[in-house]
Amino acid sequence: MAGLESEIHELWERRDTLDADGADGADGPDGAEAAATVRRAVELLDRGEARVAELGAGGVPVVHEWLKEAVLLLFRLSALETTELGPFEYADRIPLKRGFAAAGVRVVPGASARWGSYLEPGVILMPSYVNIGARVGAGTMVDTWATVGSCAQIGRGTHLSGGVGIGGVLEPPRAAPVFVGDECLIGSRCVVANGARVGDGAVLGAGCILTDTVPVIDAETGEEISRGVVPGWCVAVPATRPRAYPGGEYGMPCLLVIRRLEPGERHDKAGLNDILRQHGGTV
Repeated sequence: MAGLESEIHELWERRDTLDADGADGADGPDGAEAAATVRRAVELLDRGEARVAELGAGGVPVVHEWLKEAVLLLFRLSALETTELGPFEYADRIPLKRGFAAAGVRVVPGASARWGSYLEPGVILMPSYVNIGARVGAGTMVDTWATVGSCAQIGRGTHLSGGVGIGGVLEPPRAAPVFVGDECLIGSRCVVANGARVGDGAVLGAGCILTDTVPVIDAETGEEISRGVVPGWCVAVPATRPRAYPGGEYGMPCLLVIRRLEPGERHDKAGLNDILRQHGGTV
């Protein structure tokens, strides 16, 4: 794999000489060979043999930049192709995934996942969308109209409720994607973007907005726990904090951690709903 990584880095340095017609600079590699090299790298993502990013020591994201470079090069080296499905017509540079039944993945009509994403066995896609470079763990449900953005890393046994927006990131290649841990419950219409992270077993009440700059606050102490990181095994709900501007004082989004959970407590749906209702929230 090290050899392929070096080839992708070299192509990335020459990216301005390449295009979808296979053109290349006078000293550059042949365009068709470049496309084949890039596709070999993206196939590793598609088969789950490599991943764009992972959490290293202390929960710090480790980004494999060369794989993001490969995805970006794929867009540059792929021409628009028309796909027809019944009365619908699509024009895109990247094909959709296939072979869901053999992979042990359930895909409801209206759902789609781009080639270059990886869905572990047991994933369920309701009418939803998973973008290239993303990885969705075993047993996770991506519910109706939820989206998993490019390169996002979603854990196992997690539920992305209806309308959840998991943000994607491709550029710059060094930028960390969104991480959502194992056994999480992300409530309806939540937005998690800009490299934010949600720890294992966490619950986000409906309508939470979490980016890398949004404060996560302990509701009992009022202390800021982090920016853009929800700790594992807790329940968080949306809130606002005052911020003064020349034109007045406005409420800016934050998250309140209202409860710490024991491992496994996340699966008690009735109990979670009671906790959220006490604080004016829902799933």
